[in-house]
Amino acid sequence: MRAILATTAISLAILATGCAALQPGAMESSAAEQAAWTLDRSQLLTDLQVLAADDMEGRAVATDGNARARAYIITRLEAMGAEPVDGNYEHPFSFESRRTGEKVDGINILARIDGSSDSDRTMVVTAHYDHVGMRDGQIWNGADDNASGVASVLAVAEMFLAEPPEHDVIIALVDAEENGLQGARAFVENPPIPAEDITFNLNMDMVAMSTDRILWAVGTYHYPFLTPIVDEVAERASVSMPMGYDEPTEEPGGDWTNLTDSGAFHAAGIPFIYLGVDFHPHYHQPTDTYENMTLDFFQDAAAAVADFARVSDEQLDMIGEASGR
Repeated sequence: MRAILATTAISLAILATGCAALQPGAMESSAAEQAAWTLDRSQLLTDLQVLAADDMEGRAVATDGNARARAYIITRLEAMGAEPVDGNYEHPFSFESRRTGEKVDGINILARIDGSSDSDRTMVVTAHYDHVGMRDGQIWNGADDNASGVASVLAVAEMFLAEPPEHDVIIALVDAEENGLQGARAFVENPPIPAEDITFNLNMDMVAMSTDRILWAVGTYHYPFLTPIVDEVAERASVSMPMGYDEPTEEPGGDWTNLTDSGAFHAAGIPFIYLGVDFHPHYHQPTDTYENMTLDFFQDAAAAVADFARVSDEQLDMIGEASGR
């Protein structure tokens, strides 16, 4: 979910800024063109359907449904062979509820995939697995928000386990985003590796519902050196990938920079790209269900997400040099 609800029409803000930091042709030999790994679209849909099922009860933080979702995600990570961080997938944290002032316990899920080089630079791939739970006896399933992002990140993990990245990758499925990005903030404030080694954050939030087949890439206004990566992935993606929604504006909902987990990384000076769809009628409604998703788009969007992760790993040294990390 984007943590602030926008109900007004949102103007498009497409960025087409070039980047001198990366010369044309620098990514000609993309590993995406050489890769043997292919997206398991059936598994992707299964992950979405399971995480958005009624028995997850909307996955609100500190609920039984949230715990069931967490158990499923950990089972998937174990089955694919992703190593837990510091010996455990579960990384608890606490925060104060903005509504009641009471202490709330959340749990992030962290896994690590070792890179093939000896570089300390690390990419953190994030999506939040919580949603808003149940209201007035109705389940708010959160298929797009954000079972879809979690499913796409699980696909990224499978890709990097099949074809190891050059740099270390941390898979972070974070909790309590709906409560103010609490899981992401806890990760950034107490990272499992030295903070200076976190070079880039790729965040997915809502990637399954778009009738116009648009997957927005947010972040290049702040980090224009990332524009060539977006351009490369967009050129071969089966979905449209415009850049925008990241410039300061007084228009409600017009700047998504701090509305999802990547905002916590940005606040710490860590470059990010956030991939997600626009607001739609099912956003934060009980109709955000598996059956109402645009599943063909979702599968193509997840393939673009995986490609983006692969190219970002290839270019992580460039990102680090451009950002001073």
